[in-house]
Amino acid sequence: ISKFIFSKIDETFPDRASSAGTGFILGGRNYGQGSSREHAALAPRYLGIRAVIAESFARIHKFNLVNFGILPLELINPADREKLNQGDTLQLGALTQSLKSDDPILVLNCSKGEEIRTRLDVSTRLKAVLLAGGTLNAVKKDSESVET
Repeated sequence: ISKFIFSKIDETFPDRASSAGTGFILGGRNYGQGSSREHAALAPRYLGIRAVIAESFARIHKFNLVNFGILPLELINPADREKLNQGDTLQLGALTQSLKSDDPILVLNCSKGEEIRTRLDVSTRLKAVLLAGGTLNAVKKDSESVET
């Protein structure tokens, strides 16, 4: 499935994402609408995607992203979308601290020297899932703590 993700809008995406080993997806409003199946989040994760930056997310897709350990980051200022381009090198600032609080998550565009403020609009439980790297890791961590 991952070989065909976004093939109608960018047929080079799967190869570029796989070659990079990690990356971000930039989306618009209601990102993931119509993508309620788990595969819509599993395929990008398989390619190394670690975050989606969008103006807003479809509710079910947002939870599927979290389940697979992909950060669903919402732009605080939607106009900041214009500060991001294909090929830019992005870095997340103080991610663990931001996940443990309600602080904005800063995305540094290293290619342009600009900072973009995003928010992670999920529950405390889902933040813990993200800190664990996804639902499977969180369940594994919980079961290991029960065994000891």
